[in-house]
Amino acid sequence: MSQAADLSGGSCCKPILWAFMLALTYVGSLYIWRTKEHRDHPSTIKKRFVSVFAIICISPLFVIFGADLAYFKKDMTIPALLGLRLEGLAQAVLLPLALTMVLFTGPLVLHYFDGIWSLYIEPRYWYSNLKNLIWLRNHIVAPLSEEFTFRACMLPLLVPCLGQRAAILICPLFFGVAHFHHLTEKLARTSSVKLAVMRSVFQFGYTTIFGAYSVYLFLRTGHFVAPFVAHAFCNHMGFPDMSEVFGYKQPRLSLLLLAFLGGLVAWASLLEPLTQPDIYHNSLYAS
Repeated sequence: MSQAADLSGGSCCKPILWAFMLALTYVGSLYIWRTKEHRDHPSTIKKRFVSVFAIICISPLFVIFGADLAYFKKDMTIPALLGLRLEGLAQAVLLPLALTMVLFTGPLVLHYFDGIWSLYIEPRYWYSNLKNLIWLRNHIVAPLSEEFTFRACMLPLLVPCLGQRAAILICPLFFGVAHFHHLTEKLARTSSVKLAVMRSVFQFGYTTIFGAYSVYLFLRTGHFVAPFVAHAFCNHMGFPDMSEVFGYKQPRLSLLLLAFLGGLVAWASLLEPLTQPDIYHNSLYAS
């Protein structure tokens, strides 16, 4: 591979502009429908499903016309560039999911104490969720469309000029800023502008941090499915309710705190070895 261009040069302006237009197209597609219903209304969800699936079809065009394809290997194919390939697929599903579950050791133990685990072995739980539009949006459609747009199609634009390390830092900013569109919906639901802005800033923070992890998974595995399964699992778990954690008495409180800390340490220790490019037959993005 050729070396990434110097960010101070003009060569990065074009791919960054393409990436900005890609993000803008994704967010804009959600608002092309004239509707007064909130985001969780069935009609709004269905219309936005149409929008994001249309964007999934359009997004590869940004790569074809905007990416510096000469940066990548000569025998590269567009599907492989987007992380759509069969080699190493099973590993790309299982290992990033397991790695993300390790990070969520604390919340998983909390779910065990709450008795939520028993729901997961109930067929009715899964059957009812598969008919629930909000569940489908949060667990399948949103992770699928966001990871394909903001990772699979955006990274081929940014990596040639920024390099992988800078892309891990900059690409998530597009993803985080894109979530500010929820601010309008938050303002409609609350009379406190300050509270709505604070929630949006908090959302920007954790989506950007997750975005960096997601970018890392994509570049290390060379698979779109790796960040997708991680994203879907994170959406399923949600942000930990620490007030519930500290509501427990000893010895469960100590066990929970140990699980949270131990999960974080174990995840950090396993992050590099479980994402070695050779495991996933990744030669396209391997540095």
